[in-house]
Amino acid sequence: MNHLINGNGQDARDYSAKPGSSVANGQENQNNTIELTVPGNLAGLRLDQALAQLFPQWSRNRLQGWVEEKRVSIDGLSATCKQKIWGGETVCLIAGQIESDQSHQAEAIPLRIVFEDDHLIVIDKPAGLVVHPGNGNWHGTLLNALLNHAPQLDQVPRAGIVHRLDKDTTGLLVVAKTIEAQFDLVRQLQQRTVKRHYLALALGKIGKNGVVDAPIGRHPVHRTRMAVVPQGKPARTHYRVMEQFSGSTLLHCSLETGRTHQIRVHLLSIGHPIAGDPVYGKPASDPATAIAVTQLPRQALHAWQLGLIHPHSGQTLFWESSLPDDMTDLLQTLRACSKSYFGRYFLNEKILF
Repeated sequence: MNHLINGNGQDARDYSAKPGSSVANGQENQNNTIELTVPGNLAGLRLDQALAQLFPQWSRNRLQGWVEEKRVSIDGLSATCKQKIWGGETVCLIAGQIESDQSHQAEAIPLRIVFEDDHLIVIDKPAGLVVHPGNGNWHGTLLNALLNHAPQLDQVPRAGIVHRLDKDTTGLLVVAKTIEAQFDLVRQLQQRTVKRHYLALALGKIGKNGVVDAPIGRHPVHRTRMAVVPQGKPARTHYRVMEQFSGSTLLHCSLETGRTHQIRVHLLSIGHPIAGDPVYGKPASDPATAIAVTQLPRQALHAWQLGLIHPHSGQTLFWESSLPDDMTDLLQTLRACSKSYFGRYFLNEKILF
């Protein structure tokens, strides 16, 4: 379902589009031209370093190539990768045509679409669907499905994907249908006006609400895993107790940042990994919980609610996804074998923002 909600979030960071640009007025531009003002917090960086932060939907190599092709100007003058920027300059980027590799092929994969217009698609992703090709999953991904559903996405970086869910995490994910919408959504993710709320079943009893503020980076030994490490990127997860069972706790989690595996890593770091997590999990100490969790062949994590400011209309939109059957069945089993201390009707509430 989708709802309109009054109000929106603000952030102090300034990624402002120049008035009249394709980003500012929301118009499609034949040359895919994007203009913006460089924020002061990027002062002192080389241009290619700054562009990588301003346009994370494109790789640094691609951006460097566009600079060399004279597709990037600073205050109307041709730019070079090594020149310094100091904040306040107007950057103009003319994005080139997107070249798709062999993995970027349209495939007829069913999609559960909860919202779509000329600018956005909101997907309710099932378990088992990889979002983007890579790491041995080169076909059968959400990207392949999107290219089949909306062929014009082959001219948008990453087929419009601006954030991801893990393969076995279910729930809501937004996709941009134009470069302008993609740029706006990436900016909203940076400014934290995209709101993402999750339901997670954590092992053990958690008695009160809390927040985990701990940097996340590659595990120093197991390079395919993430971990809380001093040199990692800042990461912050809020959690709220929604229901307690004898050996587990249902949490509502909200993200201030979007690091890889963030909720899974943060809950592990406080001694309460997500039930069923094949990478970051551990056996449940409560026998009844251990038996119940065997019903779920994946981590018990669901992207429950999604909110954002529409990149064209400026309206604040909100969607909600019902718990998938496997998590619903697991919760029913846990309720049957333990007293539920917190009202299960909390799942009917709307997290307004």
